[in-house]
Amino acid sequence: MIKINPLKTLPGQSLLVFSLPIIAVLAAAFVFHQTSASVRQIQLAPLAAMPDFVQTAHHDAQLAYRFAAEESNHHLLHELPCYCGCVYMGHENNLDCYLRKPRSEAVTVFDNHAVGCGICVEITLDAMKRWSEGHNLDTIYPFIVETYSARGPSTEDAV
Repeated sequence: MIKINPLKTLPGQSLLVFSLPIIAVLAAAFVFHQTSASVRQIQLAPLAAMPDFVQTAHHDAQLAYRFAAEESNHHLLHELPCYCGCVYMGHENNLDCYLRKPRSEAVTVFDNHAVGCGICVEITLDAMKRWSEGHNLDTIYPFIVETYSARGPSTEDAV
């Protein structure tokens, strides 16, 4: 009978034996990191609660309006600028492209501006995507400014 001494292995085998558990732990950590990056469940207002001009709009515009209409998302869009030129309409942030002021829980008055404005919708969808990935305003805001500031005047310039 041949006995194999596990301590007497070929030089490459000992490295492999000690490396496999480390590789397994690193792979598990990577998978956990990738799956835990999406930490936020996005809340959307129901499409049925949207006005007719939203219900008949392009899918992207519908999605942006549903995100903007959900009160739990107001804080994000309120802090993000828009660069479509709507500052000349009195808008002060990206949320104004969807909802008119004053905003209250009892009454939601929709603005039809964003239904025909791709820049407003793109900004909202980019913010929504990054928010769902777990980013916060500190990383979303500079991304929006860098990506869209060349497109037009900012709502941050509102007087």
